[in-house]
Amino acid sequence: MTTKEEVRRRESPARRRVLDTATALFYAEGVHAVGIDRIIAEAGVAKATFYHHFPAKDALVHAYLDEQYRAQRDAVAALRDASAGTEPRDVLLSVFDRMAEIGREPGFRGCPFINAAAEFPDAGHPVRQSVLDHRAWFRGVMAELLASAGDPRATETAEILMLLRDGLAVGCYLDDAAAVRAVVRPALDRVLADA
Repeated sequence: MTTKEEVRRRESPARRRVLDTATALFYAEGVHAVGIDRIIAEAGVAKATFYHHFPAKDALVHAYLDEQYRAQRDAVAALRDASAGTEPRDVLLSVFDRMAEIGREPGFRGCPFINAAAEFPDAGHPVRQSVLDHRAWFRGVMAELLASAGDPRATETAEILMLLRDGLAVGCYLDDAAAVRAVVRPALDRVLADA
């Protein structure tokens, strides 16, 4: 299995600078608000170098979301590894606790997938497919953990947890993140008590 660090080492430094620059700008300001010329200037690459790595802006947006998706999968895998031997319910709680912690970090601007979906309303657009793939993965992880915990309606409960996840991401961005974090555990307790 190739690690994230191995991929970064094999990748060209110019491509990495473009992707890092785009990631910071897309997340802070939005995809449509940031133009290619600005990314090229801030990444310090030639226009030809940019287009060598990303033939169009959509390719860059897809790479950005793919990297976010990979980072989230890695983070959940790390939480699962750290929780090995504990109850599946505890793993679920640790996933939501970590999301609440991230929501309190400076510069938090919500979920990059929700943000991208808001900017790409066409359900047939490849960016929306990336968003849907991420959401399906998260639902699947939740359903798997719930089934392992003995929830007879794991798929239905995973849908509820997806709504809670979305509310957490948006709430931490728009509201007082500490207040939102304070209600996450009680909300989870209610949902999981029924499960």
